[in-house]
Amino acid sequence: QVQLVESGGGLVQAGGSLRLSCAASGSIYSINRMGWYRQAPGKQRELVAGITSGGSTNYADSVKGRFTISRDNAKNTGYLQMNSLKPEDTAVYYCNAEVMQLYRGVPSGPREYWGKGTLVTVSS
Repeated sequence: QVQLVESGGGLVQAGGSLRLSCAASGSIYSINRMGWYRQAPGKQRELVAGITSGGSTNYADSVKGRFTISRDNAKNTGYLQMNSLKPEDTAVYYCNAEVMQLYRGVPSGPREYWGKGTLVTVSS
């Protein structure tokens, strides 16, 4: 089993910054793709940013130039640096990872996992 735990959310004024972290633990062989999604009240969950194991990234148009996704493969941890935050960035942010697990010493998968989310609130 694999667990993803997000941290770093909170309340910030518009124009401010936050850095989210996503720590993966468990029987991990490797992590393929990691991503950050968000869900605002009354809206569907949407992709914010994604990063492959090789470091290729993609972003939602609404966050390009403001958010940066990164990862530390040695620590099985992903990050989302959020700058120039806007009230419309207010949402619960979820970490997502595509994981190759070790089962009886043999890599298996990949399987997708989600964290429980961390709330980001941006005040105007």
